[in-house]
Amino acid sequence: MEKQIQRIAAKPKLEKRMRVAAYARVSSGKDAMLHSLVDQVGYYSDLIQGHPGWEFAGVYADEAMTGTKEDRPEFQRLLEDCRNGCIDMVITKAISRFARNTVTVLESVRELKALGVDVYFEDQRIHTMSADGELMLTILGSYAQEESRSASDNQKWRIRKAYERGEIMCWRHMFGYRISKQDGIEIDPVDGPIVQEVFARVAGGESLNSIARWLNRTGHFGALGGKWQGPRLREMLSNEKYLGNALLQKTFVNNHLEKKKLLNTGELPKYYVTETHPALIDQETFDIVQQRLAAIAESHAGKSRQTSEFTGMIRCPNCGRNFRRTLKNGSPGWICPTYCTEGKAYCQSKRIPDDTLKAVIMAALGLDTWLPDVFLNQVTYMVASGPNTVELHMMDGSVRSLDWKGRSRRDSWTPEMKAEAAEHARRRHHG
Repeated sequence: MEKQIQRIAAKPKLEKRMRVAAYARVSSGKDAMLHSLVDQVGYYSDLIQGHPGWEFAGVYADEAMTGTKEDRPEFQRLLEDCRNGCIDMVITKAISRFARNTVTVLESVRELKALGVDVYFEDQRIHTMSADGELMLTILGSYAQEESRSASDNQKWRIRKAYERGEIMCWRHMFGYRISKQDGIEIDPVDGPIVQEVFARVAGGESLNSIARWLNRTGHFGALGGKWQGPRLREMLSNEKYLGNALLQKTFVNNHLEKKKLLNTGELPKYYVTETHPALIDQETFDIVQQRLAAIAESHAGKSRQTSEFTGMIRCPNCGRNFRRTLKNGSPGWICPTYCTEGKAYCQSKRIPDDTLKAVIMAALGLDTWLPDVFLNQVTYMVASGPNTVELHMMDGSVRSLDWKGRSRRDSWTPEMKAEAAEHARRRHHG
């Protein structure tokens, strides 16, 4: 039989399309090429989908971000999709759009390079997968960081010069005032009189916690809607702006990368400017209130803030806050801070005596004496689940419910209290 040869044509190899995504960022409306985030998204969508060898993998866009922070949500989503193998190449306009911090640029690019993902910067015409890509990125990234530092320095110079001229800068919210670019600083007709009443009450001797409860109960919340507490009220009562004056440059920003607001404790000059806006409080009332605040601070100065193994361990089931340590007639105990500051209307928690809590936990753990290390090694946290019940959430995942009984009033008296009561009864009997 004659040998036959049949030629089978090779199948053409299908070229894999490159999955391409784009990253865009608009900061403060400054962009020379594309004037809005919508325009950038449309531009990159058309660019990628119009390329025959590319497959559109999406546009990731952050709005009003500075480029110096790691928490840009779309940027983080882009990195995560690259880690999951969904993207082969990323296009972005410029290094300054990708990130202005050189460290962030290089760390991100090196990670993507290790994943096999190329990054193309249009303005610089750089592919990071090329031989000289990382060297050029280091140089250009440094320029981008310097640009950010220069812009930050210019902004600081502008603000500090305004302070030297006695101009109020960056003041947006304050309880008792309405602040806008159009109308300037005006007294709020609703909250302004409340501020005056608060100062009058403090000058008359009322406690800060009592006033905070009144403000919250009547719905007079802070300028941004938060509830009042003693420390926040103390901060308000110390603010010289209620006199119609302003102490400028109380805070400053540490640098252009971290952008942390720090308290000015002498690093920069301050400027006290009078009659910058309408006053709500007269000088005499303000001075009386400052004396009251100083007296309150002095009364608390000698009380050291004690911590124990229960600190941060007892949770309130009503508001979720951690119980704090208090002293009642010299005896320590644990109570929800919401109950202390706002009363039973906001939290129904009950105070747990320290020695009572230790006694029921010792019984539950089989201890003859109180051993803090044993407690901390077995208990994750506690919940004051009922009026006289506390739950132990154990390290092994189990939960133990313990009932406790408060001491009677007679048992809670100290020897000094008993002696004083006896002396008082004796005087009454003979007098």
